[in-house]
Amino acid sequence: MNIKNHIGLDQIDCRNISEKLNQLLSNYQVLYINVRGFHWNIKGSNFFELHAKFEEIYNDLQIKIDEIAERILTLGFTPLHSYSDYLKTSSIAETKDIQNGKEGLEAIVKAMETNMVLQRKILEIANDANDEGTNALMSDYIREQEKMIWMYSSYLNK
Repeated sequence: MNIKNHIGLDQIDCRNISEKLNQLLSNYQVLYINVRGFHWNIKGSNFFELHAKFEEIYNDLQIKIDEIAERILTLGFTPLHSYSDYLKTSSIAETKDIQNGKEGLEAIVKAMETNMVLQRKILEIANDANDEGTNALMSDYIREQEKMIWMYSSYLNK
């Protein structure tokens, strides 16, 4: 017998989705602090351009972090909320002392590519669970980030 949660979804499915969402939350949190570091420490001829871009990126990440945590809560589970948990769970590594804007942007693209794989996996398991709320969130992120990866890769001449 399938036990339904307060929003009518299978409890076991929601646990699996929430575990993946917590991994995504960890990835976003580590990426967020990395991008803050790029914003603070960038130097060079493209300082003004990339300083502003990094701020735009971390502001967007902050919104997504909140949306992911709230989705986990909506599914009936607890979002991770300590940096030690984020570092244990994240598949994105911390970066330190990056002052070169190109290196920072390359790290962001690599992290986005990592998140795309996980977001597509979450989309797949959410679809199987008829979890339209998580599907919509992941679809929005994927569509937006595909374009961002293309644009940042073009900027990097890749």
